[in-house]
Amino acid sequence: MKRRAWLGWMGTAGTAGMAGMAMAFASRAKAEPARSGATLGTVVEMQVVRLHLRHTWTTVMSSSEFRDVVRVQISRDGVTGLGEGAPIPRYRETATSALRALQSVRSLVEQSDPMLHVSLLQKIQRRLPGEWAAKAALSGALADWVGKRLGVPLHRYFGLDADATPVTTLSIGMDTPEMTQKKVQEAADFPVLKIKLGLNHDEETIAAIRKVTQKPLRVDVNEGWKSKEIAARKLDVLAKQGVELVEQPLPAAMLAEAKWLKTRSPVPIFADESCLASSDIPRIADTCHGVNIKLDKCGGVFEARNMIAVARAHGLRVMLGCMVSSSVSIAAAAHLSPLADVADLDGFLLIQNDTHESVGTRRGKLILSDRPGLGLVPR
Repeated sequence: MKRRAWLGWMGTAGTAGMAGMAMAFASRAKAEPARSGATLGTVVEMQVVRLHLRHTWTTVMSSSEFRDVVRVQISRDGVTGLGEGAPIPRYRETATSALRALQSVRSLVEQSDPMLHVSLLQKIQRRLPGEWAAKAALSGALADWVGKRLGVPLHRYFGLDADATPVTTLSIGMDTPEMTQKKVQEAADFPVLKIKLGLNHDEETIAAIRKVTQKPLRVDVNEGWKSKEIAARKLDVLAKQGVELVEQPLPAAMLAEAKWLKTRSPVPIFADESCLASSDIPRIADTCHGVNIKLDKCGGVFEARNMIAVARAHGLRVMLGCMVSSSVSIAAAAHLSPLADVADLDGFLLIQNDTHESVGTRRGKLILSDRPGLGLVPR
């Protein structure tokens, strides 16, 4: 299917749990399943899944043709919940380390009631340092299970209006000016684009984009500008080119410089790599206008909900972001999106072998499933 035609797809909803746990590498995904018997009625299964990208994905940090994610399936009382986490190399996480981390807490999960997910996740947080993607996968599986057990979609569990979802951006990775223009043209159905910058030819990239579209742009620098002076100059240029906001212009450790930059920036600045979890927000609140909350970075959908509350308490705007991931992960974040000002939940649009359907888009607006839990249905 051509990418442009595929990007116009509007998702359907469903309730089935995960199918095909041992998917073939050549046809759908590369999986490394690990199983265990139940102890108190709860069965936990986990595996690594390889997602193949539609285009080579390049940022200032890395370039890749595929991404490996970890999935968790929790079954109890005839109900199965599925979750996914995308490890972030910057935090020294891999799919293998996430799988190992999940195996280390498997017995704790199997001896727990998934309905009591708050206390369970607190215990796991104390026992398992780091490994945020592993926690996100487990959190997503618990959220899916609880929603199905109660018979409600996750957004209704949180008391949210499915019609209040924002428009998601579609991300354009780094490439040649010609290929960047091609990607922009393929994204015709999306009214707002997110552009990856952070190299010496940022201005040329934006100029090439402006030759083919006048759509609003959002920019992600991924810590690519190494001084406040460089960042200030580039922000001035981007503001004149219709850029709405910029994510993480400076390295995460440069908080004093970020505070200075915030006072003179002509566009809003959103913290990303400098803000992992809710406990980071008070420390960085005076360095940015908003925060980019990612389930894979903070440990899952329930901690993301906490982060939104803390960000609002500090007067910050909220973006819900994602890594390259499938509909399994995107659905968990999308059900929280009525609480966000900005959404960047396009990870499932960037891969070839999405194994499930749930969230759809209509002219960029996120369309949530009304099925219980995450609303996943196998493809």
